[in-house]
Amino acid sequence: MTSRHEWRGHGRAIKKAPRAAVSRRVAIAAMGGAAATVAGLARAQTPIAYEFIIAPDRGLGLAPTLACTHGTVEQGEGPFYAPATPRRESLREPDTAAAPLVLSGLVLAPDCRPVASAVVDLWHCDESGIYDNAGFRYRGHQFTDENGAYRFETIRPGLYPGRTAHIHAKVQGPATALLTTQVYFPDLPEQNFADRIYRDDLLILLRRTAAGWDARFDFVVPAATGGV
Repeated sequence: MTSRHEWRGHGRAIKKAPRAAVSRRVAIAAMGGAAATVAGLARAQTPIAYEFIIAPDRGLGLAPTLACTHGTVEQGEGPFYAPATPRRESLREPDTAAAPLVLSGLVLAPDCRPVASAVVDLWHCDESGIYDNAGFRYRGHQFTDENGAYRFETIRPGLYPGRTAHIHAKVQGPATALLTTQVYFPDLPEQNFADRIYRDDLLILLRRTAAGWDARFDFVVPAATGGV
């Protein structure tokens, strides 16, 4: 049994729930939501337009957690991407009652070298499954330090209709191609199974803490044409 403070979630360790465990209501919601969002979930790649800078050392002391030569799987940006988000490390809002989440990790090249000065641009819905399309609630970007590390303070997002809980990301280094993807939570097996977009290899590592939740995901960005 997983302990309260043990990391949970790895693409090869988490299996989808048996089909019999998915309720009729969940299955119908998944089909309806998928039909409504097909256009937005195409593999869009809106370019980012940030000037690459290096962040101060965050002192996280992270080592790569995976064999990174395969690269992170690309997924569509969805219909709610907004460019030119604020540069910040905390996306939390003062009026939220949602569980706090700290998401950190590394940005790596395909040969596992850390990518300094990479931009990590995140966005997700609020605890009620609503995206802010007029402002920048739960949206923001930052840059990796010399060790390729990033760290965001945010919340656990709610369930957007037809989707499991997820966080969107665009990641790019000064000399890499752009990666657009989504990451998922390992403790929602039924919702994950019902989501046609979900993939096991995009699960975050997740653990419960006294303050909320800690999560880890390492992004492996594709090499630019001609190599990194």
